[in-house]
Amino acid sequence: MRGTTDNWPRLWNLTLQLGLLTCAMLFAAPAQAQDDRMTPIPVPAQPGAIELDTGKLPGAAAPEAWHMQYGSRFARNVSVATLTPYLPDPARATGAAVIVAPGGGFRTLSMENEGSEVAQALAAQGVAAFVLKYRLNQTPQDMDAFARAMNAMFSGAARRPPPGRQAVGEGIAPQLADSRAAFALVRRRAAEWHVDPSKVGMVGFSAGAMLTLATELTGSDARPAFIGIIYGPLSTVTVPANAPPMFVALAADDPFFGAGGFGLIESWRAAKRPVEFHLFEQGGHGFGMYPKPATSTGWFDEFRRWMAMHGWSR
Repeated sequence: MRGTTDNWPRLWNLTLQLGLLTCAMLFAAPAQAQDDRMTPIPVPAQPGAIELDTGKLPGAAAPEAWHMQYGSRFARNVSVATLTPYLPDPARATGAAVIVAPGGGFRTLSMENEGSEVAQALAAQGVAAFVLKYRLNQTPQDMDAFARAMNAMFSGAARRPPPGRQAVGEGIAPQLADSRAAFALVRRRAAEWHVDPSKVGMVGFSAGAMLTLATELTGSDARPAFIGIIYGPLSTVTVPANAPPMFVALAADDPFFGAGGFGLIESWRAAKRPVEFHLFEQGGHGFGMYPKPATSTGWFDEFRRWMAMHGWSR
């Protein structure tokens, strides 16, 4: 049954996960030489972004802010969710679509490495892609205060013993609402965007992977036709009888989820649902579309082949 207490990772509570994921995104540099400093930048123009109908995050006071890190753009204090389409040439469109959920611990969003660059690569394969900029937990406006708060959260969470399991989606209700609204929008405008409403999937990274899995397991009209879980937690869940095909990619040296076991894979297999799992020897956490001297850089090629095998991409 979806949404039960059986459907949340066993090893970490939500607070610990968010702390780890945020610190991973902010302080774990990619392998290539890149500036790891967080440099504030003006909120960029976001052409084509469509505001979702989930409203403003309740109680949000800090304005949306963006910064550069590792040569990539990140957003935080997002209080209004948007969806940005990246559409293929209609002559090449396969009819499939993917909602792309960047990661960042529900406190930041990796808008390029896990967002627009993924969407552009999908569109090149004939797949309509939509980057979901979902609402985030508020953080201090000042960049130094933000960094200190994240360090403090990480340290505090690391000292806490993990309590009992929580229900899938607990603590991320606004983000789940944004995900569902994104699916509703894509399916409502499917004819305009040359999308088959029955072929709308979702891929998520880190915290975005949690959101992707929760979107499927909590059940709703938003259920994806297929899901991609990219360096998310792989703990055991209860799998619906009609669970969609799932693609999973993780690096064995991921400092947060590399040693957590493969319960999610085993759950899908036990339920006799389609699953493909790639465990890369190296790559760390947050590799996304960054070029790295590791085989994890090839995750997208494997994802593309998997989609092509199912008839979703070229």
